[in-house]
Amino acid sequence: MSMRYKTRFIAFFAAMVIFNLAANFAHPVTPTVIQNLHLHDYMFGVALAAMQFTNFLVSPFWGKLNSYISARISLLVCCWGYGIAQIWFAFSVTEFQIILARMFAGLFTGGVFVSFLTYVVGKSRPEDQGKYLTVTATIQSVASAFGYMVGGFLGEISVTLAFMVQAATLLAVGVLFFFICRPEAEKGTRSVSARQLAREANPFQAFIDSRKFMSISFALLFAVNVLINFGNTAFDQAFNYYLKDVLGLTSSYNGIIKAAVGFISFISNITLCIWIINKTDTRRSMVSLTAGCAAAALGTVVLPGVGLFISLSVLVYAGYSVSVPVLQNMVANQADTEQKNLVMGFFNATKSLGSIAGSMTAGFIYSLHVKLPFACTFVIYGLGAAAALGYLGCRKKYDL
Repeated sequence: MSMRYKTRFIAFFAAMVIFNLAANFAHPVTPTVIQNLHLHDYMFGVALAAMQFTNFLVSPFWGKLNSYISARISLLVCCWGYGIAQIWFAFSVTEFQIILARMFAGLFTGGVFVSFLTYVVGKSRPEDQGKYLTVTATIQSVASAFGYMVGGFLGEISVTLAFMVQAATLLAVGVLFFFICRPEAEKGTRSVSARQLAREANPFQAFIDSRKFMSISFALLFAVNVLINFGNTAFDQAFNYYLKDVLGLTSSYNGIIKAAVGFISFISNITLCIWIINKTDTRRSMVSLTAGCAAAALGTVVLPGVGLFISLSVLVYAGYSVSVPVLQNMVANQADTEQKNLVMGFFNATKSLGSIAGSMTAGFIYSLHVKLPFACTFVIYGLGAAAALGYLGCRKKYDL
């Protein structure tokens, strides 16, 4: 029984690797799509924001729906929906069509990632839960970066090929999840009314419920969360487009750089991140991490040379990848046991809002000047460092 349990999870994680690889095949070729169609530069930010917005809206719905249907069903539906959305994206020729295709994709991407978490939490043994959640986060980070690389090389052959391989892989992995995931006894949605389901899946419920636990120190922590996700998303979206638009690099270079970022982030997470959480005052470390990201972002604006620009960009990415688990650990440790679900739900909601704002801002200010999003990242991370410093002072006073 034990071997069957472990074998099923190994297969599940292998399918998760395939999904996260495929989900990123189109990202390195998106700047090429925008330029080939002669669309406005801001579309690289607007397109992602459109997907993130519907992702934010429906993630609570999928979370609630997973209480009534099996994760294997929701993963099959969401992988197929996402695959169809990418075919739509591939053949879109206007800004409006691309925005609609991205919004349609967001309806399903939220369901995939929510189902990953609910399946791991629901099917893993208590002693394995923390380990398996860590594996899930690592797969999402590292496989996504290498998905950029694969997509970049596919894009060298044909932009359409990158989309078609992505769609086919998403459709196939949906079937894999269906057969790999352990069948669950389903309650069926007939046991809940549509009105009740809609009310309980309200995406703004996390903000409504925050009044039950919110304090000045929590508000500062969540401000850090919004700001670092704002800064990272703005930087990431501008970086991808800048490589193509200004440096004239093809999609394969984008993919190789992102693969390097993924490798460095992975090493940083299993060394520096663990050391920070276990051996340092995370409050002070968060100030240093956000300030370091701000300094590296400033360097991409003021220092000359492509090599320096890319090297400092990698530092911004690595700093963000380390800061996320550190911040998540800080939030979880401050939350009362009975309020952890509410607090972490609010944490995820504020993360989504930061990403939406970052992608929208980067798209529009890039049109004014190509280096403005990088300067904006410096300012936003600087504000994040100020919020982290405020939290440090607030908690010191509280500890006294």
